[in-house]
Amino acid sequence: MTYISQGKLSVAKELVEFINNELLPGTGIDNKKFWEGFDKSVHELIPKNKELLTIREQIQKKIDKWHKDNKGKEFNLESYKNFLKEIGYLVEEGPNFLIETKNVDDEICNIAGPQLVVPVMNARYSLNAANARWGSLYDALYGTDVISESNGAERGKKYNYIRGEKVIKFARNILDSHVPLQSGSWKDLSSIPLVENNQLKLKLKNPKQFVGYSKKSNDISSLLFLNNNLHIEVKFDPSQKLGGLKDNAAICDVILESAITSIMDHEDSVAAVDAKDKILGYRNWLGLMKGDLQYEGEKNGKKLVRKLNPDREYISPDGNKIKLHGRALMLNRNVGHLMTNSSILLEDKTEIPEGIMDAFITTAAAIHDFKNKGNSKTNSVYIVKPKMHGPEEVLFTNLIFEKVEKVLNLKKYTIKIGIMDEERRTTVNLKECIRAVKNRVVFINTGFLDRTGDEMHTSMEAGPMIKKGDMKSSKWISAYENNNVDVGLECGFSGIAQIGKGMWAAPDKMADMIEQKVNHPKSGANCAWVPSPTAATLHALHYHQVNVFSQQKELKNRPRAKVSDILKIPVADRPNWSVEEITKEIENNAQGILGYVVRWIDQGVGCSKVPDINNVGLMEDRATLRISSQHIANWLHHGICSKEQVLEIMKKMAKVVDNQNKNDPAYLRSGRTGYFEMAKNFDQSIAFKAACDLVLNGINQPSGYTEPILHKRRIEKKSTRIN
Repeated sequence: MTYISQGKLSVAKELVEFINNELLPGTGIDNKKFWEGFDKSVHELIPKNKELLTIREQIQKKIDKWHKDNKGKEFNLESYKNFLKEIGYLVEEGPNFLIETKNVDDEICNIAGPQLVVPVMNARYSLNAANARWGSLYDALYGTDVISESNGAERGKKYNYIRGEKVIKFARNILDSHVPLQSGSWKDLSSIPLVENNQLKLKLKNPKQFVGYSKKSNDISSLLFLNNNLHIEVKFDPSQKLGGLKDNAAICDVILESAITSIMDHEDSVAAVDAKDKILGYRNWLGLMKGDLQYEGEKNGKKLVRKLNPDREYISPDGNKIKLHGRALMLNRNVGHLMTNSSILLEDKTEIPEGIMDAFITTAAAIHDFKNKGNSKTNSVYIVKPKMHGPEEVLFTNLIFEKVEKVLNLKKYTIKIGIMDEERRTTVNLKECIRAVKNRVVFINTGFLDRTGDEMHTSMEAGPMIKKGDMKSSKWISAYENNNVDVGLECGFSGIAQIGKGMWAAPDKMADMIEQKVNHPKSGANCAWVPSPTAATLHALHYHQVNVFSQQKELKNRPRAKVSDILKIPVADRPNWSVEEITKEIENNAQGILGYVVRWIDQGVGCSKVPDINNVGLMEDRATLRISSQHIANWLHHGICSKEQVLEIMKKMAKVVDNQNKNDPAYLRSGRTGYFEMAKNFDQSIAFKAACDLVLNGINQPSGYTEPILHKRRIEKKSTRIN
């Protein structure tokens, strides 16, 4: 890699060219001033970054020692809590306060709905996520298992009229539920409803729900309604016939406002290990902020061009034109405090902290949006910050953002922060974490998988953990989920900031999602993660069903979750699992690890739908990898299984994963010179060795994170590539 000096920094030539020639032009920021300010800020921030990481290690060593010293004794929760206070893990909670964040977009403060998370390195996915603000309910129902395939309603290559009729009936029931007529049903409309003098002649139970319409050749082409601050558009086309349902009203689709916000991710869902990778992500984000990102490809032999959707225009009941945002409000997830990247080197040739680099570059890109307001209408930049451990680390992120604002000549608090409540030390100190950024916080959420990985690593010496599948029913999980909502509401989030919940990981099981994920808005969460635009449209139904802001008012009166419950460690009291049970648990974990890691290492895919041991496709990223690898590492450490047993199972599951991917051309291409399908040569497969490293050396990984091993092995893989 060729480097260019910028002050005391050595910066990859291609990154310098990207920043100077693509990123900064049009922002009003001089190249020289940027590099001078960046160089100065980096050197001011790095000592604190290192100090915080050292504190993490020191605290973990003290916790490990406490568990070893108390091994064999009955666990005393009060003694444990006092110990955590002594070492600074559990801090004193201060007086009540309310957050003071200003200039927040409506999508954050006033609208509750689904949130999409996508790898920003993939332009097609990024565009799909941005454009998922509006989704076809007909398409979402027809293409998923929400509509049963029984009684002749199978999905196939040709349109199935029986299935279409079921879709139409389902959609009409949705309209009856959320936009009810004064009398009768949407199923019984005999003609396209009239709009005269901009007033709807169709009588609604609540006339205020009608907020607009659109016309085509002087005919009504759609009606726009509002429910729980979410739009529903009913589209009409007399020439189109769908299904067997007699439809004199000519309704051709129901469009739901779906992904209200989306997170463009530079972290868990990408595999970015060098300057080339980072620039790809930065360039896509820049294109989203400028509004000119495009993806060109092929579909069914035809050229496909995707770009950002325009805003949507309607006529309001008072006759004025109204314009609605055509895209989800985009947030950017930066990297946490731990990882470094070779894109920029310090004088001693050590790598720059990647999160500091992300903050400057992603914020600079967002300045382009201030002119066209294609994303934020309030000139705010939304950065989600992951993997922070406790208030001091959150305060450090605030310092980073202050430096960025100064260098980029932005108003204080332009950068808003989303706090990922996914580390145990953040959970038990959440109120103080929020206090540290009370003027810029717009988001907190729970992440079950990363949070469980940290739970296991933090308490590694406490004993063997319960089975992974039993974690969701353990006491600390429910207390953790409730605490996040309780603290957020106590700090005044409702109407200002988002309280979020985690991902639905099974994109093919939409019927199950429809049944279960309604619990997220019921829990008081005004956003929750979904794996696809289709899932966003279906999950939007839950926010029509539940008024989250009313729900939050009720939840404010419940007793706050107890920290004591959060601190209950999920160890097995008397582990007496059979050999068969142990083997099955390790096989399940090992298969998931290998299925994800082989794509990460061999193909640079950071997030994908990976078949599990039962061939059910699950969305996997580094959070799922962290929990699986830490779980095996824990059982190995406590003698539940042996190293030989684990390696034998890893080899067995490698064959399973190879077989599951036998029809994937990209996977098979890895069998060429310089690559190996895992089971063909375990000793030569870098991916297999990476998976084994994660398990066998999992106990020594900082906070149980998978990134250090993945990055090292991916760089090794790239260096051995033969084109």
